[in-house]
Amino acid sequence: MKEQLESQASELGINDLKLKGFKVYEVNGDVSKIPTYNRRDFYKICINTSESLIHYADRGIETDGTILFFGNPHIPYSWEILSPSYHGYACVFTEEFLKVNDRSESLHESPLFKIGGTPIFTLSAEQKVFIDSLFLKMIEEQDTDYVFKDDLIRNYINLILHESMKMQPTENFFKHKNASSRITSLFLELLERQFPIETKDQPLALKTPQDYAQSLAVHVNHLNRSVKEITGKPTTAHITERIIGEAKALLHHTDWSISDIGYSLGFEYPSYFNNYFKRLTGTIPKSLRI
Repeated sequence: MKEQLESQASELGINDLKLKGFKVYEVNGDVSKIPTYNRRDFYKICINTSESLIHYADRGIETDGTILFFGNPHIPYSWEILSPSYHGYACVFTEEFLKVNDRSESLHESPLFKIGGTPIFTLSAEQKVFIDSLFLKMIEEQDTDYVFKDDLIRNYINLILHESMKMQPTENFFKHKNASSRITSLFLELLERQFPIETKDQPLALKTPQDYAQSLAVHVNHLNRSVKEITGKPTTAHITERIIGEAKALLHHTDWSISDIGYSLGFEYPSYFNNYFKRLTGTIPKSLRI
């Protein structure tokens, strides 16, 4: 049997989330019932026992047995089941769900999700039992009315992350990183370091692919080709998504004027910011404050 796990049941998507920015589910036998999520929005952790072929960025990874997989929303991947049976659990979550404050480390910096890092770990029988138990606790918890269940689930996810970082990664599955992978990793790290915006008086310094290319001392065409090759999205899309995400956060969580928010994000005039925001989101910034 060969099935594409990441191309089924898209209708279950975001509307099926039990918690804001989080969902956990069991994977068992029927691929058609596996929910998929837009990789631009969610990180993914999956434990799976099967013979599989995972396509991750420019790499092909064959697995046989129980593995723990970490999916980055900035890196395209797909998953084929090659064995007649399989079983596992998966959870998807936003970075906003996991981060308890704006100063906590970005998931981009985690070796588990970092471009060029190692997203796959082979588990022993003992490790499988322990990780399975954490997923079962999350499945049980997401349907309760416990007022602090978000915090509890965050703790379970962080426990999986820390336990994984103590394991020996499956380095032998991977090709060596190429130049495109390295430059893409540097770009995404530099992009992430521009945020969060802390003052309205110091506008965003890097706003275009040319700005990032100059800062990284590479030609902009090389940067654009590398980012598109590794992530499947152009450089401008990554920059735009991050700026819009920060704009929404500032609109929701500060009392700055819309003019000040636009200026802090590198827009000299409020009209430029309004037009940019509306073109990309379909609404004006002011609507987020009504």
